[in-house]
Amino acid sequence: MIPKTMRYVTYGEGGGPEVLRIVEGPTPEIGPHDVLIRTHFAGVNRPDISQRAGKYPPPPGASPILGLEVAGQVVAHGAEVNTWKVGDQGCALTPGGGYAEYCRTDASHCLALPRGFDLATSAAIPENFFTVWTNLIDRGRLQAGESVLIHGGSSGIGYTAIQMAKQFGAIVFTTVGNEEKAKFCRDLGADHVINYRTDDFVAQIKKITRERGVDIVLDMVGGPYIEKNVSLLANEGRLVQIAFLQGSTVSNFNFLPVMVRRLTITGSTLRPRTVEEKATIAKALGEHVWPLLESCRIKIVIFRIFPWSEVAEAHRMMERSEHAGKILLGFEHVIRSQ
Repeated sequence: MIPKTMRYVTYGEGGGPEVLRIVEGPTPEIGPHDVLIRTHFAGVNRPDISQRAGKYPPPPGASPILGLEVAGQVVAHGAEVNTWKVGDQGCALTPGGGYAEYCRTDASHCLALPRGFDLATSAAIPENFFTVWTNLIDRGRLQAGESVLIHGGSSGIGYTAIQMAKQFGAIVFTTVGNEEKAKFCRDLGADHVINYRTDDFVAQIKKITRERGVDIVLDMVGGPYIEKNVSLLANEGRLVQIAFLQGSTVSNFNFLPVMVRRLTITGSTLRPRTVEEKATIAKALGEHVWPLLESCRIKIVIFRIFPWSEVAEAHRMMERSEHAGKILLGFEHVIRSQ
């Protein structure tokens, strides 16, 4: 029996991690194309931090509850769903609602667990891999032999992008904030790791590439990094922007290099994209990335699993950038069974 009410994490009117608390509310109702998942694990992501702080409102029609990815068990599905049945286990990209005992999402955004993976490891996949695939492979048009700069290499997005780029035959540069994170990225296959706190990454990359620069920059920092990123792009280079942690505006930006070197500046956010677009990404992951996961050519790194009652501390850890890999929330019925 599916209860009429469930517990979920609320952030009230927004603010710091201290506003997060568990409350009770109605269990989501599903539509004809949806599944309802009993959440076992939920990923913690930067957009959750931004939404909690009041800087990233959910798109129209999306759940206001935090959480963009889950893994768990299907407990109900809509009348038009024939790909999932009650009792199936899977992981899913969600439009919100992951920090809850039950989560609704479109069935086409769910993926079976990679062979040999458990629910915890699978919960760390959707948000990062959907984002990296659509930005690095689709929009960035990454080709074998090209070079790519990935900022924040030890983050969830960063460590995913490093591995995917290497599997596609790229030369990978990445930036990190300390030597421990540098080792983490080297162990994942990064070719050149630069500590941005001690070295000028622009000067270092120009030196290594003999002034050529790189073909792609995948950036979530923005702000002062935008001009630096553009200065590093080779002819026909692509800057792919996926977030703006340091702001989205640049004063007196000189666009002449964009024209002279035939550069492309692009980017995307995942959450507002259509159901159909996300379904296309899910299909591509199943075809191209799941075999890499199942053969251990790409690995999932979980930094820490917090009981969901400690969600505030999980957010604090992410805000302090202490992690290398993925932060997850584990739900009580799972914690009690272990």
